[in-house]
Amino acid sequence: SLCFSHPACSPVLQAARGYARPVTKKKKDIPSHLDDLPPTTLKKDYANLPIMNSVDDVVKRVLSLEMASQKEKMKVKIQQLVEKVRRSPNDNGSFEVQGNLSLLFTVAILTARIRTLEEHLQRHPKDKRNRRFMLMDLDRRRKLLGYLRRVNYGTFEKACKELEIQYSPPQPYSRRVTKRWLVKKALCVKVFQEKQKLKAAERLKQRREWQARARAAREQQE
Repeated sequence: SLCFSHPACSPVLQAARGYARPVTKKKKDIPSHLDDLPPTTLKKDYANLPIMNSVDDVVKRVLSLEMASQKEKMKVKIQQLVEKVRRSPNDNGSFEVQGNLSLLFTVAILTARIRTLEEHLQRHPKDKRNRRFMLMDLDRRRKLLGYLRRVNYGTFEKACKELEIQYSPPQPYSRRVTKRWLVKKALCVKVFQEKQKLKAAERLKQRREWQARARAAREQQE
């Protein structure tokens, strides 16, 4: 039997409690670019160890990507992206892959990091800090790809195809000309010219001092 005589048991308060319950939002099922990694793949630090061929299956499972963190998965993903742009498995001295400082190695790292940040921002769209980091990585990758496009277009095209990157050249910067901007530009030009005159006078003074010293040294030698 229900008791409505007590103030805490009144139907109004019960309805208010039911109305004030927090609504649980269903999380979006966002696909990740790390989903294509086989869960049986070993971590990067243990993949090339000979002892891994003789260890127990439980140890292999613990050291595999099935129980690895996102950081460990990122290492394997970056290694896969580098292997895609490598000419051959033993080609470490080519233009594409020159150690850890290779241009394409940096592009592969930035690509994996950008895709991870994109997935994070889909779940947390108000994270301005990581959005700024993603834009910085995008700008850096665009500059590297632009340089590669000017130097070696074939390698650039292959890298974009293998890494599935859609390269878009930066738009030319345009500024609306206003009276205030023209006055500011004229002032900056005038200040630059005055500074150049002062530098020229200082250079002339130094040159005359050097000539006087050289003349005095020649006179002493004679």
